[in-house]
Amino acid sequence: MLDILYQDEDLIAINKPHGLLVHRSSIAADASEFALQLLRDQIQQTVYPAHRLDRKTGGILIFARNKEMDLLIQQLFADRDVTKIYWAIVRGYTDDDGKIDYPLRKENGILQDATTHYRTLSRTEINLPFGKHPTSRYSLVEVRPETGRMHQIRKHLAHIFHPILADRPYGCNKQNKLWKEQFAMDTMMLHARKLTFKHPRTREEINIEAPLLPEFIRVRQILAL
Repeated sequence: MLDILYQDEDLIAINKPHGLLVHRSSIAADASEFALQLLRDQIQQTVYPAHRLDRKTGGILIFARNKEMDLLIQQLFADRDVTKIYWAIVRGYTDDDGKIDYPLRKENGILQDATTHYRTLSRTEINLPFGKHPTSRYSLVEVRPETGRMHQIRKHLAHIFHPILADRPYGCNKQNKLWKEQFAMDTMMLHARKLTFKHPRTREEINIEAPLLPEFIRVRQILAL
């Protein structure tokens, strides 16, 4: 059963598990379960995904419950009228806060502007030797993407040399291998934590928050973050 975070007659939001595809995709032929079909079967109603969330990312995923709302909520995301907050666990000690303004290239080669804001929630150092270093350092960061480019947060954090733990292909393969061997951990540490927007029909302010998922909680406990 999917964890339903919010629902009304127009919208429904779930806490998507890490590793679950939003819908069928030709690039993921190995998948047999999809959030779209699971939710449809759970509530016995057709639903329409309002936005994208990477397969590897956990957290808030919103669906429209009718065609009219599907158009309205997608327009809200397109107009950047939705505030999105993510949590990520990254390598190294991040600055207290920062802005990443770095264009990203689409698959067709066209560059798009992309802006991400972040602030550090906590930092830690554990006795995990890595390379020449006797310990390993990590940060828990809150991330707010201003734009919504594909893999934007993942690419931007890698760009400032603080890749997300267990991210492939943008993270550190050696660090990811270390975590898989030492802690049997292979889940990308990116979680869609909060969404805030005005309801397209009622104009009421909607605030949705997704509890952290089990593997994210386990990694925080390992790191005492």
